[in-house]
Amino acid sequence: PKAFISAREGANIDSQEIIAFTQERIARFKAPKHVEFGDLPKTATGKIQKFILRDREWEGRERRIQGSKV
Repeated sequence: PKAFISAREGANIDSQEIIAFTQERIARFKAPKHVEFGDLPKTATGKIQKFILRDREWEGRERRIQGSKV
């Protein structure tokens, strides 16, 4: 899993802090292994456009697992 984070201006956090924080509080398989900081795309009503983040993450990569027969 990967976490996309929009930190407040002046916040002094790094990816290792985020990963450690989540591993202490949620199941290990749910905790992010990678963290990306930046602005989150939002709709006019302020909802996060998760599909844009998903598409950006998959850009340039095959969506199917190699060797899969499906």
